Amino acid sequence: MKRGTVLVVGDAMLDRYVYGRVERVSPEAPVPVLTVDREVALPGGAGNVVRNLTALGAAVAFVSVVGDDQAGSDLTGLIGGQPGVEPWLLVQGGRATTTKTRFVATGQHLLRADQEVVAPIHQRLADRLVRIAGDAVAATAVMVLSDYRKGVLAGDTPARLIAAARAAGRRVLVDPKGGNHARYAGADLIMPDVPELAEATGLPTGTEAEIAAAAAALRRAHGFGAVMVVRGEQGVTLVTGAAEGETVQHLPSDIAELVDPAGAADAVVAVAAAGLAAGLPLPVIARLAALAAGIVLGKTGIAVVREDEFLEMLTPGRIASRKLATRSEAAERVERWRRAGCRVGFLVGGGEDAPHLVAQARDWCDRLVVALADADPSAAPLAELPGVDLIARFGGETPLELLRLLRPDVLVQDPARLPFSMPGIDLVQEWGGTVRNTAPAEAIEAA
Repeated sequence: MKRGTVLVVGDAMLDRYVYGRVERVSPEAPVPVLTVDREVALPGGAGNVVRNLTALGAAVAFVSVVGDDQAGSDLTGLIGGQPGVEPWLLVQGGRATTTKTRFVATGQHLLRADQEVVAPIHQRLADRLVRIAGDAVAATAVMVLSDYRKGVLAGDTPARLIAAARAAGRRVLVDPKGGNHARYAGADLIMPDVPELAEATGLPTGTEAEIAAAAAALRRAHGFGAVMVVRGEQGVTLVTGAAEGETVQHLPSDIAELVDPAGAADAVVAVAAAGLAAGLPLPVIARLAALAAGIVLGKTGIAVVREDEFLEMLTPGRIASRKLATRSEAAERVERWRRAGCRVGFLVGGGEDAPHLVAQARDWCDRLVVALADADPSAAPLAELPGVDLIARFGGETPLELLRLLRPDVLVQDPARLPFSMPGIDLVQEWGGTVRNTAPAEAIEAA
């Protein structure tokens, strides 16, 4: 990816973070008082895509618009101070630079305050932006349109930019933010998230099959080369077209734990752009993009993905070691999942039919814990299954004590292994959980 050269055109923003401590409530109103310790400013929006690209080592040209205000000046300095970036930040008089200020206390967001103007930029400025981008695209391998609907890519500007890239023989990647996707017709790769996909197509997107069908419909409707649906902690879904039909791939993020969703989509876009610029095949790009989502979702704040983190994610056996936990570690992790609103499932044992059992169990929960006896050797292959979030040993002859400790919302039973897998039904029902029985793979295939 370090060989890649990318042109980014889109809405630049300034992300400000105000960190501090809350130790009292205001006497003026029932609100917390934040004692400020430090403040941080970072490029946001399309600027965060640029930041992620430079973290990967790619060379970037960036074309955007800022206001004639202090925030615009600060943002220009932050963008220009990054290595390997050629900035073209045009200034529109009287326009406020989009600024998002987040107030954070002990890792928790208290408030976000936004200052922005979303009206389209002046037409003469838009014409100048297209001319500059048309010149810059010849010196890069890929054009990225990062549209946050803040006015830079309004009207026919996307179509004009795509035409300029086509004339130069360059590929185009689009990160849309709602609206009419026909404006990006002919792009090589478009990367909506699930709500954007639903809005663009009017189709259901509640399951993987529905997401794939909606993505295929979107691809055909506007002549996109491929659609990569960004699904957050679930990873990405890639739909590509060919003469013999469409190909669908669901790639997991391999996230250990969701910490902060901010900035993950920008990291995914940057990885996809750098991969396209380096000439990688789309399935490889999609796998790396999914891993990038998992890395960023596991960090606090607007984070980036770096080479050493990718290498760690791709190390054989890393996934297995990350999912294995002691009983106390399992209890802590399950409690964090529960506080985040996740529905926790509990499945005993593995065996040859483990992939089938895990796939069914994940339909009933958001996080899945697999309990294994101390002597069970199947921990490593189980940990490689994307549907398994945690593996814990239960020590004694039955998993009852581990069940009491974790208090899952769903107990998944395998009738084929009765009576061993049955203990705990009364306990789970006692604290308001549910019990589900898996069906044999043969029965599902027959149905």
